[in-house]
Amino acid sequence: MSTGITSLRNRLGVTVSTLALVASGVVGLSPSGAASAHTGTVKVLSAGSLSNVMMLLGAAFHRDTGYVLQDTSRGSSALASGISSKTLQGDVFISASTSADRSLEGAAHGNWINGYTTFGSSPDVLAYYPHSKFAAALRSYPWYEVIQSPGFVLGRTDPAVDPAGVLDLDALRGIGYAYDMPSLLALAANPHNVYAEEAVPGLLQAGQLDAAFMYSVSAHAARLPYVALTGTRHLDAHYTVATLRGAPDPVAARAFVSWLLTKGTPILVSQGLTVVVHGASVK
Repeated sequence: MSTGITSLRNRLGVTVSTLALVASGVVGLSPSGAASAHTGTVKVLSAGSLSNVMMLLGAAFHRDTGYVLQDTSRGSSALASGISSKTLQGDVFISASTSADRSLEGAAHGNWINGYTTFGSSPDVLAYYPHSKFAAALRSYPWYEVIQSPGFVLGRTDPAVDPAGVLDLDALRGIGYAYDMPSLLALAANPHNVYAEEAVPGLLQAGQLDAAFMYSVSAHAARLPYVALTGTRHLDAHYTVATLRGAPDPVAARAFVSWLLTKGTPILVSQGLTVVVHGASVK
């Protein structure tokens, strides 16, 4: 899918000024002592779980080409809604779920994208605060038993705006019904354990939550320990990239895709993503 590949380069962007990056040492100079002559900005609307990865990609892409990546990270469903309502504009859409892509595809949905490419995946896991009084139990007993403990503070995301929130509910309800655990069904119905995807890693790092569902790539970026969601079906994010209709800078977008599929892939792998390149998985 050539359109999907074009989207892929656009998806992984980051909002950082050239001066700030150079001053911080994140962006290096080319061997000649100056960045590449290319100018322009790639505007990317990306799944919130990739926000840290996008920063690394954006800095490296800027160093190598001179282009700047401007990233807006939110739940994939929320981004798709913003694109449809024209409240968000970008060159590339990077989603964590093909359902968000399908909501933008075809004449009935505005033809915002014309195909998409899956480029990586990451499992939904239960990350936890390393100093939680429940940390040892999570390492020793089934996660679904530990989260029912009195005083356990659990976090999940909103399924209405974040595809990860849908997987979180699948995990809770799947175990709840399969093992006849009404308390898990109660957790799935409790709106007080729902948080914004971007806020969850910080809440865990601060110890305000004992554990929370998130993709392993997010836990890796936040340096949080996690346990697999044993007992559930395989619950993964499938990351896709697509170029958006009316992209403000399609030339810069194409340049990013070309770079990502060569020099960018090792960065994705280093951050714990299972990357799919030309149909093959790279771990």
